Amino acid sequence: MRLEDFLLMRHELLLTLAAMIILIAEISTADYKKQGIRPLSIIMMLLVTVAGFIPAPTGSLFGGMFVVNDLRLVMKNILNIGALIVFIQSAKYLASDENQNKVSEYFLLLVSTLIGMNFMISAGDFLMFYLGLELATIPIAALAAYDKFSSKSSEAGIKLILISALSSGILLYGISMIYGTTGSVYFAVVNTAFTGSPLQILAFIFFFTGMAFKISIVPFHLWAADVYEGAPVNITSYLSVVSKGAAVFIFSIMLVTVFHSISVLWKDVIWIMAAITMTLGNLFAMRQKNMKRFLAFSSISQAGFILLGVIAGTQLGMASVVYYVLVYIFSNLGAFGVVAAISNATGGKENMDDYDGLYKTNPGLSLALMLALFSLAGIPPVAGFFGKFFLFTAAAEQNYYWLLTIAVLNTIISLYYYLMPVKAIFINKTDTPIPAFKSDFYTKLGLTLCIVGMVVVGFAAVIFEYIKTLSFGL
Repeated sequence: MRLEDFLLMRHELLLTLAAMIILIAEISTADYKKQGIRPLSIIMMLLVTVAGFIPAPTGSLFGGMFVVNDLRLVMKNILNIGALIVFIQSAKYLASDENQNKVSEYFLLLVSTLIGMNFMISAGDFLMFYLGLELATIPIAALAAYDKFSSKSSEAGIKLILISALSSGILLYGISMIYGTTGSVYFAVVNTAFTGSPLQILAFIFFFTGMAFKISIVPFHLWAADVYEGAPVNITSYLSVVSKGAAVFIFSIMLVTVFHSISVLWKDVIWIMAAITMTLGNLFAMRQKNMKRFLAFSSISQAGFILLGVIAGTQLGMASVVYYVLVYIFSNLGAFGVVAAISNATGGKENMDDYDGLYKTNPGLSLALMLALFSLAGIPPVAGFFGKFFLFTAAAEQNYYWLLTIAVLNTIISLYYYLMPVKAIFINKTDTPIPAFKSDFYTKLGLTLCIVGMVVVGFAAVIFEYIKTLSFGL
């Protein structure tokens, strides 16, 4: 392979190198020094993230199996930013006595799943797509069960691996039928050979169902709340943001390009599923008292909003999806970062009632959570408002006015339940609020990055304009 070929795979190779360095550090470090792997892993992820923004060539490898273009590079960089924040926010959790000897395993699994997501994003055929998807899924199931002393964590890991196996089986069956009817697994060939015959429609239904499980679209969402509640907080944030963002991106690209010939069919399906996902996600979120389950159903509802950009199927729509994933990363990681900080400091307090009067004792965390929830709700001037505005604009441009009306109504509903934690923090009174505690350096750094992202990304119109210029073709 030439040097240019290696540069095409720079994200994957750099992550692999980072994993090897972490593994070598694990082998060569004494047990009482294992905590030094935490800053090492964060520094390695920071270097990978920075290197991702260095200009590099685009093209394809392995006969078109691996494709790199500017859009896919942007999405990889977005995921790297999200993973870096998760790395930083995990430092406090890994400093506990029960986790101090499992630091390297945690970061190795995170890097492994990120490598899989990068391969999935750069897939030029269904084989590379499926390999990347499985490489991204299996390590995250192990991370969900990372807390071996918690029965809920073990349950989360088992549920995630079983649901992943089921959805992967359905997905793979659909892919095999696509191959059988088109004679190829390459996206470009399938795009021209997909005529919309009854057998191909059935194949697409299997494929769509498998991906709907991965993105937790209603009615394929029932696993999400239990897994999110049982997994460690930082893994839950990774699942809801980085993992979902990668799946949404490649799913959107494949719908708009590979299955363009049956866009009339899948747009009708997405119309219905977007409306149901937004509505049920909001209604169930209103009933939640556990913050992780609350944010889980919020994440399901957000998936419904993202489908507004997908159904548009235009340059504006796809740019809105990528931009919203960027905004969503900062917003959701900001919310989960506060939940993780409180959980680590209090020994696991995660119920909304526990947050009563939090502003009096921990004003900094209270303001950070408020900004994150405002962004998720789409309240200006934080970035979530601009993200939803662009999604709504893309849907309106294609005359989806009824769906847009449902989305606006659901936005109003979401304002109610996103303000529930804010009410608990600033208005509800209690004699026993969470005691004041000082967050560590990593927690402060992670939340600072999220807050800066929520503010800057919203007003930096150049980011959205740049994404709009990128090609969404195969």
